[in-house]
Amino acid sequence: MSLSRDARALDALAVALGESAERDVVLRAFTTFRIGGPADVLVRAHTVADLARIRAAIDGWEAGALEVLVVGQGSNLLIGDDGIRGLVVVLTGEFETITIGATAGGSDTQTDTQTDTQTDTQTGTGTVTAGGAVKLPVLARQTVAAGLRGLEWMVGVPGSVGGAVRMNAGGHGSDVARGLRSASLFALQAGPAVAPSGLRVVTSEALALRYRSSSVASTDVVVDATFALEPGDRLAGERELSEIVRWRRAHQPGGANCGSVFTNPPDDSAGRLIDAAGLKGLRVGTAEVSHKHANFIQADEGASAADVWNLIVEVRRRVHDAFGVVLQPEVRTAGLVARLDPLAAETTFPSAVPDAIPATFDFPPRGAST
Repeated sequence: MSLSRDARALDALAVALGESAERDVVLRAFTTFRIGGPADVLVRAHTVADLARIRAAIDGWEAGALEVLVVGQGSNLLIGDDGIRGLVVVLTGEFETITIGATAGGSDTQTDTQTDTQTDTQTGTGTVTAGGAVKLPVLARQTVAAGLRGLEWMVGVPGSVGGAVRMNAGGHGSDVARGLRSASLFALQAGPAVAPSGLRVVTSEALALRYRSSSVASTDVVVDATFALEPGDRLAGERELSEIVRWRRAHQPGGANCGSVFTNPPDDSAGRLIDAAGLKGLRVGTAEVSHKHANFIQADEGASAADVWNLIVEVRRRVHDAFGVVLQPEVRTAGLVARLDPLAAETTFPSAVPDAIPATFDFPPRGAST
């Protein structure tokens, strides 16, 4: 029996993590798919000091013996039916704090998310620092309310700031890279290159942000991110928020899904290819390709991860058969033996990494429909 399956070792880990740790917590409520078996141990981290205690508690485990998953909003994440044989970390508390910069001449405001204000007087931009667990729609609305523009696109992305930084999330003509100034990262795994505090600040350039990816390591937790925004008309910003919400409701389904399942191939869109292959409504057990948006998979109440997974593989196979295009996954997996069909032998779905990745909702690229 591996160490991750040793009940006594896991009990000892839960004790070491303190009162905020629980054993055998079912994870359905922590993902937008509403799918997922139990985590051996779940702990809620309220502060960076909590992350340091978590790192100390898992430091003695052998490499690879304990799976660790940090969950933000749990969108774009498929957790296996047997759950996580290891530790799940949920960010809360100070990781939900937003510090918003006011527009030039604006007044400082305080909100329930403990907002402060900062303004760059040399550039006229406002700086906004948001914790890794902040919901993207909340950040979009609060920046607009403060008279700042640039993050409106986030209102259509049901994910967290940490996940957005990790994958350079985007939509509606923008992405994280466009406004990100820096991010604070905490290393859950100690090492010779890691500062004793575990905490470091990394510039946007050093994060190597690319289409739906970055250089953020799987052992790093995004503590917070700082954005540089432009002052703008608040009413115009509110109108843009309303238009994005309207567009999303018109074009994308609600219910239990993870958002976009596949990334868009160059100069095309995954949704268009899946639709053109006639796959809307394709069903495997408790999972179905959405009739409203072909790059979404809808899960029935009580759906299994196995059904969703098998449908993903089948969609990928049929699109390849029809168009010769190998779709690449955007959804992440955890606690799931997840290998693709052998269309491209080197390709597997990426494993879930600390701070679950949010879904992204893009307008059609270069005239193509999603």
